[in-house]
Amino acid sequence: MTPRRATPFILALLLLTGGCGDDDGDGSIAPVPSPTGTPTPTTPTPTTSVTRNAVATFDNPWAMVFLPDGRLLVTEKPGRLRIVTTTGTVSAAVSGVPAVAYAGQGGLQDVVLDPQFASNNRIYLSYAEAGSGGKGLAVARGTLVADGSGGRLDNVSVIWRQDPKVSGDGHFGGRMAFSSDRRLFVTAGERQKETPAQDLAQTLGKIVRIDPDGAVPSTNPFVGRSGAKPEIWTLGHRNPYGLVFAADGRLFESEQGPEGGDEFNLIEAGRNYGWPNVSEGNAYGGTPIPRHATNPTFTAPLVSWTPVIAPGGMIQYTGTRFAGWTNDFVLAGLVSQGLVRVRVTGATASEVGRLALDARIREVEQGPDGTLWVLEDGARGRLVQLTPTG
Repeated sequence: MTPRRATPFILALLLLTGGCGDDDGDGSIAPVPSPTGTPTPTTPTPTTSVTRNAVATFDNPWAMVFLPDGRLLVTEKPGRLRIVTTTGTVSAAVSGVPAVAYAGQGGLQDVVLDPQFASNNRIYLSYAEAGSGGKGLAVARGTLVADGSGGRLDNVSVIWRQDPKVSGDGHFGGRMAFSSDRRLFVTAGERQKETPAQDLAQTLGKIVRIDPDGAVPSTNPFVGRSGAKPEIWTLGHRNPYGLVFAADGRLFESEQGPEGGDEFNLIEAGRNYGWPNVSEGNAYGGTPIPRHATNPTFTAPLVSWTPVIAPGGMIQYTGTRFAGWTNDFVLAGLVSQGLVRVRVTGATASEVGRLALDARIREVEQGPDGTLWVLEDGARGRLVQLTPTG
């Protein structure tokens, strides 16, 4: 930290009172230097290059989370959950994972730890589930028992289901995040059906808030409204793949737009984010969609991207290993094939950098030592540790 300089007033006071701090011991007063302007604080040059260490390979990995002991849980879309060491030892599939509907964009999606995992060993999984009418997102929880072969989930129960189930294999969403008061937020895509994102009687195209057991908090914004699903927190979302609580307690989300118009949003209770009535992109084929600015009743994104980056997972980086990145949001980029960095300042945000990785990046997490870990997309997607070069 740059030492705080004396102000001109303090310097004058020192001259009048004998300059206590500069007495050299013989009764004389050391000369006081002329005041100078306060120097502009230096900003570290942001990290722009990394060393990549490929640790393991998976079948269509989708999400990961670090366990307290430093190992990771990694989901594979076909329905497998793995326990992985940072040196690349991959367990057999954890037993007890619910059956998933694996096709297209659907399968086993996200995994998060209960805020009280240290005492209850509970984890939460989001996944595509088949049922009457088609498929939909579901969330289950269970107790993780790790053994030498791979482990199992005990006491598995489904705590939330998207309603209704519909045809198709796209736009499941499925990201989860816990708030500081231990409420679970879940992003639920609009399943490529578009208009249900505006219908409060359905949970397509919504972010929902539930208790750890699936109960609906009485303070949710649509509780008591006739015809509205009480778990809904926000509406008007397309395909939300990133969700993170910032260090300041605010909730941020990223989602994929149509032909252009990927979004980075500040999520606030009861807000309508506009899809499909407005967008910063166009319909596939180029048909224009009205922009957010045409209707201020819809909440506009803080940042949008055209051409798209196709955001996957997202974190807020809180480490120091990556110079100039601290507190920035880091988005996994599928189409942009790397990481995209967004900086939030008050109520505004902007992209401040990209890190090319030459692969479709599905997920990003911060390791306990401040390094970054990414999952590549696809049938042989790798788990890669990123360390700043130099």
